[in-house]
Amino acid sequence: MKLYMPTMVFQEKDAVRNHSEQMAHYGKKALIITGKSSSKKNGALQDVTDGLEQYHTSYVIFDNIEENPSIGSIMKAAELGRAEGTDFVIGVGGGSPLDAAKAIALMIQNRDSTEEVLYQQKDLRHLPVIAVPTTCGTGSEVTPYAILTRDDLKTKQSISHMIFPVLALVDGKYIEKAPSSVLANTAVDALGHMLESYFHSNATDYSRMFCQYAMEVWGTAADVLFGAEASEEDSARLMFASSLAGMAIAQTGTSLPHGLSYYLTYHKGIPHGKAVGIFLAGYLDALPEEFEPQVIMALRTLGFGSIGQFAGIMKELLGTVEITGEEMEIMADEIAGNQRKLAAAPFDVTREQILQIIQSAGKE
Repeated sequence: MKLYMPTMVFQEKDAVRNHSEQMAHYGKKALIITGKSSSKKNGALQDVTDGLEQYHTSYVIFDNIEENPSIGSIMKAAELGRAEGTDFVIGVGGGSPLDAAKAIALMIQNRDSTEEVLYQQKDLRHLPVIAVPTTCGTGSEVTPYAILTRDDLKTKQSISHMIFPVLALVDGKYIEKAPSSVLANTAVDALGHMLESYFHSNATDYSRMFCQYAMEVWGTAADVLFGAEASEEDSARLMFASSLAGMAIAQTGTSLPHGLSYYLTYHKGIPHGKAVGIFLAGYLDALPEEFEPQVIMALRTLGFGSIGQFAGIMKELLGTVEITGEEMEIMADEIAGNQRKLAAAPFDVTREQILQIIQSAGKE
């Protein structure tokens, strides 16, 4: 077994304020990467800029990262960072700004490189990255992945470089006023990380340790996804579960549900968490009989009694997605031809099984 998790993580109330000095001392000028509005509404961006100003560290803000960030946005932000002389990057927001921050840190450091280097197998340096997550889903604050939209391939794909943040400042207060749809979609993304990592060909006792604890924590706070009033502790638990799940996939990667989700996100604009969540029950159901005790354990830990109940609750929470027969065939062909995703599953997957997973997601 092996375990590599080099990110320094602080999870606590007012994490950014409490550790502003450490954050500010990673360089002389920061490039802050965020989206258009959410980090301003939840106070995270203000906390970061206040912390930098307190310790006299300069910064510039790029606040135009879209959901499912494009390579074009990466290059624009990198150009700004180079022009401003920034020497570290702070990602503030959900998975999109955090993933983007990693790719941007690579491109600023390698200033003479073109965008093609993002997907080339090269050993390259990058600027230090600090992550301040404001959703409870991607776990990007503790993973080396940076998933971008690739219009050339009409899908989403992680860059070829492993970039762990040096520092993650995790605070549940940033999700306390998040819209219910955002909370549900991101929390289900984290759920996907737990289940896909646990039932993964690369799983070890280390990665399963993160998964099991994440499932326990997630299960204690899941009621808020269905309308229960969220306490401060619930928000902290969902953020904690997300980070734990991120630590798990940092060791294993994801599996078939994530691979299938990219088609729906790119071609239909389905939010990432929902696109993952609708395939989870079908993935569990496709596992061979030898995995049944582990599946039962996982579902009970999360608070579900059976795969059928789990499937029903996911559809109640997320709704369904209309997938035509032609689209199902295209998706099945894409995954059947993706050796990396096929190898992630802990059993020999057939095209017929892939199609069954897709079909289960499209049914009422």
